[in-house]
Amino acid sequence: MPPVSEGAKLQLDREFLLDPESILDFASVDCHVPDASAAAANWYAAYTSARHEKSVARQLEERSINCFLPLYRSWHRWADRRKQVELALFPGYIFVHIDPREQLRVLQLPSVVRLVSFNGKPAPLPETDIECLRNGLEHGIYAQPHPYLRVGRRVLVVRGPLAGARGILLKKKDRLRLVIAIDVLMRSVAVELHAEDIVSAE
Repeated sequence: MPPVSEGAKLQLDREFLLDPESILDFASVDCHVPDASAAAANWYAAYTSARHEKSVARQLEERSINCFLPLYRSWHRWADRRKQVELALFPGYIFVHIDPREQLRVLQLPSVVRLVSFNGKPAPLPETDIECLRNGLEHGIYAQPHPYLRVGRRVLVVRGPLAGARGILLKKKDRLRLVIAIDVLMRSVAVELHAEDIVSAE
């Protein structure tokens, strides 16, 4: 497995969420297909055309390409109505698990713009961190997009769906929030966290 660049490491911070009534639930699209080249595969972030994440996920599934699209449900208000919609946690991105030699299979999709790269090469993401995010969503963590953060106290999650994840903890009033930040995307996701589930990593 090739080394993971510093810019592609998955960090964990935390902060407050927006109005809880506006965020109802989350989900994910998993295109998990057995692949003979899985041993050489890594997770990469594919940049998509605006609002085409779910369409790309369907196309990847049709091509038997392993992918992960984390979603959340939110209420949107218009002048004449209020409707629940399902949106991508990382707008404009979808994660693919591929052998880098097979990246053309992803890039050939009309709504895929490029793979997120570092120094001209696709930047692999740590598999353990992607699995922590996926496992957390599957176990019902409260999640929504959040502004990217870099500063704060480093902590280690010792129990729960995110056990083993390291990151940066911030506090707002009496509510604990963990912001999962992917440096290479400059994007973050806020999730709820219990104080008893973390210890200092400093």
